[in-house]
Amino acid sequence: MFPLDNIIVLDLTRILTGPFCTMMLADFGADVIKIEPPQGDDTRRWGPPFVEGESAYYLSVNRNKRSIVMDFRDAEDRAHFLQMVRQADVVVENYRPGTMARWGFDYQQLKTVNPKIIMASISGFGATGPGRERPGYDVVAQAMSGLMAVTGYGGDPVKAGFSVGDIGAGMWAAYGIMVALWTRERTGVGQWIDTSLYEALISWQTYLASNYFASGQEPIPLGSAHPNIAPYQAIRAQDGYLVVACGNDALWGKMVNECGIPFGYDPKFRTNPDRVRNREELIRRLENEVFHSATVGEWLSRLEKVGVPAAPIQSFEEIFNDSQVHHRNMIVTQHHPVAGTIHQLGIPLKMSATPGSVRLPPPLLNQHRDEILRQFNLTGSPAEF
Repeated sequence: MFPLDNIIVLDLTRILTGPFCTMMLADFGADVIKIEPPQGDDTRRWGPPFVEGESAYYLSVNRNKRSIVMDFRDAEDRAHFLQMVRQADVVVENYRPGTMARWGFDYQQLKTVNPKIIMASISGFGATGPGRERPGYDVVAQAMSGLMAVTGYGGDPVKAGFSVGDIGAGMWAAYGIMVALWTRERTGVGQWIDTSLYEALISWQTYLASNYFASGQEPIPLGSAHPNIAPYQAIRAQDGYLVVACGNDALWGKMVNECGIPFGYDPKFRTNPDRVRNREELIRRLENEVFHSATVGEWLSRLEKVGVPAAPIQSFEEIFNDSQVHHRNMIVTQHHPVAGTIHQLGIPLKMSATPGSVRLPPPLLNQHRDEILRQFNLTGSPAEF
């Protein structure tokens, strides 16, 4: 039994943010039906790399779903979709605002077909307001949300290493869907969920935004450092970098004693506010007078012994050979009908009574057409789908 058993999700999304959202629902049992245009999700062609012709990008966010092709330029396909809406619980889409209305599928229209339907719309900047027409690309949202203004070391603008805006908006949408499902249990009616990449990234600014509201000062890019804590960043040792996170003065004292930091009790570095104010000198002296004398491994061993949070900068090879990653089942193996054996990231949310599972491999285009037609009691020739 899964917590979302019998919840039918009509998934009109493509690329990353929407498919990530619906994969989260599918992992916990929702029946996610991926409705694709005749050419399929764009990411089916994004690569290399490909695995036996299947895009690694597409494979990453489409497991536990079934696929059917529908062409909304065709009147019969639009009618079939509305028949599916009558029996469904959730519709998720990430088209540019206004697209669903042109097809006759905006929330106001869908709720006349099924008052219980929950619709989630994910876009670049939201479905309303003067910026609604801006294209919804992750790098655009990163630039406008302030993320690129605080990332890097102050030289050329730097984005995050992966599409955090897409992933963040997808997670907010999945959260909204769960809230809406719970609300429907009490009210009997659905609702529309409207979220965006821009708002997701702005919402994650949290303490940076609060710092700005309090001080009026623009945050600046600090590389791996933290604006309110020091040392809390990557530090260069003899053979590379390690991260040190002294989140309070007690941890700083432990590091001072264990590492033999000769200037550790200098008034300039005694308290966290002192260290933040003198961060540049602090890090320079830590690297040049202390950490240069031993390897990353040696420092990690010493800091771990006294309970000071520290970590290596891991490569992907190191991540996926980490015993903790394997113990937590964060790598899952599946059999794909074309690609053969594929590896997927596991489910990070562990639940004691109703855990999720990775059951179905990412679907081939239109792979489940016949069974979906039967499920919704629809008819149509292969050429129509």
